[in-house]
Amino acid sequence: MAAPIALTRDDALVVVDLQNDFLPGGALAVGGGDAVVAPIAQLAQRFHAAGLPVYASRDWHPPDHCSFAPQGGPWPPHCRQHTDGAAAPAAFAAVVAAAVVAATVDKGACRDREAYSAFEGTDLAARLDAAGVRRVVVVGLATDFCVLATARDARRHGYGVVVLRDLVRAVDPAAGAAAAFEAMARAGAVLAATDALVWDRVDRPVAARDATRGSRPPPPPPPPPPRSAA
Repeated sequence: MAAPIALTRDDALVVVDLQNDFLPGGALAVGGGDAVVAPIAQLAQRFHAAGLPVYASRDWHPPDHCSFAPQGGPWPPHCRQHTDGAAAPAAFAAVVAAAVVAATVDKGACRDREAYSAFEGTDLAARLDAAGVRRVVVVGLATDFCVLATARDARRHGYGVVVLRDLVRAVDPAAGAAAAFEAMARAGAVLAATDALVWDRVDRPVAARDATRGSRPPPPPPPPPPRSAA
């Protein structure tokens, strides 16, 4: 049984590239990608309800991006700006529309620059720092590319990292996923499952959390007055 992971007020959820083009039927489909959409949406709502921030990244490519095969890159055109392929699937789009996601950062938006990591060319680190985040829980697509790059960069930025293995999927579900998990573990990421998350420390009522955040214990009561002599 995996060791439990107690969530704290310093944690945030980072959802990597949950977009239509990476789902079955999309331009760069990741096998089984559709299976993680609803659980990730539910987890995002759970984080938000506990007062923990949620961030998302998305590929946001111009039509002639350098990573596309017609431009000599390795990938078919995908996640082109302002297209349905670049949009979030319905279940996650509803979460974004409900303001559960604090911010979505765009990556790969420059024609001549590739970006796999959610940190590359974005202000994600600045947002995490401003929110007081010290550890990120990473989910999304794809394990062997953008999830891997995001987890590594998070470690380089000094954050603790937890990758939920049941809420990621790989382009290569065999060798690619295995190599990616091994590389993330070597970088210092903790590999876990969603059911290893423990919510006790963050599930107190909001008023109680706010009352104790940064406060000192109350002073002891004053001593009783001295007894008068008989």
